[in-house]
Amino acid sequence: MSTWDRLADLELRIDDYALEPLRMNVSSGFERLSTVIRMRGGGMEGVGEDVTYEAAEHVAAWEAGPVLPLPGRYTLGTFAEHVAGLDLFSGRALERDVYRRYRRWAYESAALDLALNQAGLALHEALGREPRPLTFVVSLRLGEPASLEPLTRRLDTYPSLRFKLDPTPTWTDEVIAGLVATGAVDSIDFKGLYEGAIVDVGADPSLYRRVVDAFPHAWYEDPRLTPEIDELLKPHRDRITWDAPIHSIADIEALPFLPRMVNVKPSRFGSLQGLLDAYDWLAERDIGAYGGGQFELGPGRGQIQLLASIFHPSTPNDVSPSGFHVDEPPPNLPTSPLEPRPSATGMRWAAA
Repeated sequence: MSTWDRLADLELRIDDYALEPLRMNVSSGFERLSTVIRMRGGGMEGVGEDVTYEAAEHVAAWEAGPVLPLPGRYTLGTFAEHVAGLDLFSGRALERDVYRRYRRWAYESAALDLALNQAGLALHEALGREPRPLTFVVSLRLGEPASLEPLTRRLDTYPSLRFKLDPTPTWTDEVIAGLVATGAVDSIDFKGLYEGAIVDVGADPSLYRRVVDAFPHAWYEDPRLTPEIDELLKPHRDRITWDAPIHSIADIEALPFLPRMVNVKPSRFGSLQGLLDAYDWLAERDIGAYGGGQFELGPGRGQIQLLASIFHPSTPNDVSPSGFHVDEPPPNLPTSPLEPRPSATGMRWAAA
C-alpha cells in the first residue's frame, strides 16, 4: 500500500470555510503575508496555510472571501480531485505559476487536518509511523556587505544553533574564516537556480571555490552548474542537493544526476498525493530528504515540522521555529532537536 493510499479513503465533510490573514516583518527585509484556511465540518475544524509570496494575491483572496464551492461530502481523494479542477485564483494572472501549487497545498492540507480530526486520528497513526526528534537548521543571509554579526548575535543567545547560509559576493576571506571558526554551518544555499530573482547572486566560480574549500563537509544546495562550476564540484557531487526545481518526482528524475539528498518542500508539490508519492519514491531509491519552509507564519510551519519528524527527522531540515525568522529572535525558543509534538488528532504540531 502506498503512503497516499493510507489517507485517500478518509471521509471528509465540509460545511464552510474561512480565510484568516497573517502578516510579519521577517529577517529578509520584507513584510510576509500568508493566509490560513480554516475548513469546518461536523463541529470540527481543519487548517492549512497558503504561502504564496505575492502579497497582492493574499489581499485579493481576503477581499473576495470564501467563494470557492467546497462544502460537501467527499473522501480525501475525491476532494483532492475537486480542488485540482478549481481556479483557486479566480482568473487572476499570476506572477509565478508555482503559486497555484502553494494554494492547492493550503486547501489539501486543511482538508487532511479536518478529515483526520473527524476520524479521531493523528496523522502518524493514519500512516502507521512514529514521529521522531526533529533536527533543524536556521536559514540566514549575512547582510550586505556580509558580516558575521547576524550569525554571532543568534549564537550568543542560542549557542547550539546550526545554520544554512546563502553566500554572496561580499563574503570576504575574513568572513568565511569567521564562519568556519564557529563550526555551526551545515548547509550552503548557492541560490544558483533563481536567475533574475531578487536572491540571484550569479555564478562566480571563485566564490564557489572559496566556499567549497572552507566547508568541505557542508551540503551544497542549488549550485548553478556552469561548465566551470560543474567541473569544480564534480568531486563533491555526493554533497550537492536541490531545492528550487523540485515540484515532483519527474523533476528529481530530470536532475543532472541523482543526488544523495533533496529538499522536499510540501507546498512546492501542491498535492498531498504528489508529496507522499515522492516520499515513497525517494525511500525506494535510498535518496535522503530534508524539509524546507516558505516563511510560514501560522499552522503551516508546524505541519511541515510534523511531516519532517515523520519522514526525515535526522537531516538538516530548514524548518526552524518561526521565532527565528525575525532579526532579533526572542529568548526561550525551542532548540534542535525538537521533541515530537503531534496533536492528538489531525495534522498539527501541538502548542508547546
